[in-house]
Amino acid sequence: MKLQSLTSLGVLAVIGFTSCQSGSKKTSSTDSLKGDSITVVKLVADSFKKEIDSKQTALYTLKNKNNAEAIFTNYGGRLVSLLVPNKEGKLVDVVVGFKSVNDYEKSTEPYFGATIGRYGNRIAKGKFTLEGKTYSLFTNNGQNTLHGGKKGYQYVVWDATQQNANTLVLHYLSKDGDENFPGNLDVKVTYTLTDDNELKMDYEAKTDKTTIVNLTNHAFFNLNGDGSGEILNHEVQIYADEYTPVDSTLIPTGKIEKVKGTPFDFTKATTIGARINDKNEQLTFGKGYDHNYVLNKTKAMGMFHAATVKGDKSGIVMDIYTQEPGLQFYSGNFMQSKNTFKTGAKDDFRTAIALETQHFPDSPNQPTFPSTVLKPGQVYKTSSVYKFTK
Repeated sequence: MKLQSLTSLGVLAVIGFTSCQSGSKKTSSTDSLKGDSITVVKLVADSFKKEIDSKQTALYTLKNKNNAEAIFTNYGGRLVSLLVPNKEGKLVDVVVGFKSVNDYEKSTEPYFGATIGRYGNRIAKGKFTLEGKTYSLFTNNGQNTLHGGKKGYQYVVWDATQQNANTLVLHYLSKDGDENFPGNLDVKVTYTLTDDNELKMDYEAKTDKTTIVNLTNHAFFNLNGDGSGEILNHEVQIYADEYTPVDSTLIPTGKIEKVKGTPFDFTKATTIGARINDKNEQLTFGKGYDHNYVLNKTKAMGMFHAATVKGDKSGIVMDIYTQEPGLQFYSGNFMQSKNTFKTGAKDDFRTAIALETQHFPDSPNQPTFPSTVLKPGQVYKTSSVYKFTK
C-alpha cells in the first residue's frame, strides 16, 4: 500500500478496464458459443438491471483489439466474466460467475468476482485498536471478521463511469461508522483491459479520520474455463520464500515461516493437487491452501511478480504483478456445489482458485506486519495486474 500526500492526487494510478455498458443487443441467457469443450455464455444486460438500495445496477463490457473481454457489474464491483485466448486462439472464460444480479444476491458464496473492502481478509475476533480507541466489527467468519464484515463492498452498488472502451471507474463513499470502521473513506477503483491482455486494477482511497484499508479483488479463476472442473492440475508458481502460518480460525500467528520443505513451497511451478492432501496442520486448518504468501519482491513490469498460473487444458498462462507485499492463495476449499455458474455447472469443491493481492491478514493486530493504517492527508494507492498469455 502506497501512502502519498494529498498534493500528489494529480498523479493517479490507472486501473482501467476497457468497458462499454452493454445492453443494446438482446440474446437469450442460455445462448452460448461452443467448440472443443469450450463454452462461452453470452450474458444479457437486462439480467443485471435492478434497483438495489435505491441505486441502479448494470452490466459493463470491456473489449480490446484482440477481442478479449472483461465484463463487470457495479453490484459489488464484480468481475463477472473474463474472455482470453487459449493456446488455439479460442476465447475461454477464465473467471467463474453467474448470469444475473439475482444469482449474485442469493449466492451462498458472497465474494465471487467482487471488489473487497474496507479490509480484505481476516481481522481477529473483529477487533482492532487505533489511536487508543478499540473498534468492534461484525464477526461473519466464526469469531473473526472477513472481507469487511456483514455488508462488505461486495454488497454495495458502486457508482460506475465508462471512460472509454478500455476503462471502467468505480466509486464508493464508505461512510464513517460503516460496519463500525472509522472515517469517511472515499474509494475509487479503476479497471482496465489493455491490448496486451492485461487486466489492471488500480485502487485509490482517502479518509477524513484515521482508519485501516486493505482493498483487493476476489475473482475466482479456472484457466480451463468456467465450469470445466477441478483446478488441481493447474500449475502454480508463487514468488515467495515465506508465508504467514495461521491458527485453527485462519488468523495469522504473527510468525513468518519459510516455505521450503513444506507443501506451501511453490517457488517452482507445481500442480495445486501435488501436495494439497499431505498430512500437515496448516493444510488441515485451511482445508487446503488458504494462506498469505510474503512476496520476495522479484521485480517485473515495475512491480513485484507475485505468481504464475497455467491451465493444464487451455494452455492459458496468468501472471500476477502487484505493488502489494502479500498474496492470498485460496484453492476453493469451501466451494460446496450450492450455486450454479453461468455455464450451468455447479460451484463444486476446488473448481476455482483465488489469488488476491493484499496486505497481510490481521495486520491491525500484528505490529510486525506491514501497516494498513491510513490517516487524513494521506492517499492509499496501489496497483495490480493480471496478464494473460498462451
